[in-house]
Amino acid sequence: MRHSLSPAIFEAAFDATGMDWTYLAFEVSPQGLPAAVAAVPALGLRGLSVTMPHKTAIVGLVDEVTDVAERLDAVNCVTWRDGTLVGDNTDGAGFLASLDADSVDVSGANVVVLGAGGAARSLANALGSAGVARLSVVNRTASRAELTAELAGPNGRVGTEADVSSADLVINATSVGMAPAGGVPIDVALLRRGQIVIDAVYHPVRTPLLEAAAACGARPIDGVGMLVGQAGIAFERWTGLPAPRDAMRAAADRRLLG
Repeated sequence: MRHSLSPAIFEAAFDATGMDWTYLAFEVSPQGLPAAVAAVPALGLRGLSVTMPHKTAIVGLVDEVTDVAERLDAVNCVTWRDGTLVGDNTDGAGFLASLDADSVDVSGANVVVLGAGGAARSLANALGSAGVARLSVVNRTASRAELTAELAGPNGRVGTEADVSSADLVINATSVGMAPAGGVPIDVALLRRGQIVIDAVYHPVRTPLLEAAAACGARPIDGVGMLVGQAGIAFERWTGLPAPRDAMRAAADRRLLG
């Protein structure tokens, strides 16, 4: 949490909208999670952002969860609304918002998602509802890939790395590529001109996968947009105001690019 971009992103949003609010990051142990959730109404907070490893544990600590959060069994955003703590998962909706901001239409697309963890599950669920023609989940553990593919509905399937070459959209939802370890999650020779390649990793902003995508003529899209997309939804839930996404993106870029 000490290195989280969220405080800078939300503080920029509050400044842009003239709100005398602040956003703070706290490290909370698993044992301290119930007390942290109880503090929301006790301290008059409007909500919480929730990161790993608490996204599943917090489901049983809020009063209500949205359909998406229940389906994913994970909450990343808590809102104190009308005397009720409501848990939601905004990762998928934030991702779709970032696609819209980048003028990417996924309806009818052939999509490959790399990974089967929490991020991949959120993206599969969102993309399945967005009308993709096929969503292939590529993961080392086939059983986890199958569970993630099911979230995409009838067009979800377990795929192989070879599916990357025919995909319209390739999404890395693993941590491979994150600094300082680096690396790429697939054989980059499978990438081709005309594809869109998105990396959920945003540190560094330009991952080795995105560098390889640009080199072969594919369109690279970094993971900062996804981060800002879900933060924008949280801002709107908590404040009731439209999120100043341009200001939020600029704040993230300043922190990441210097």
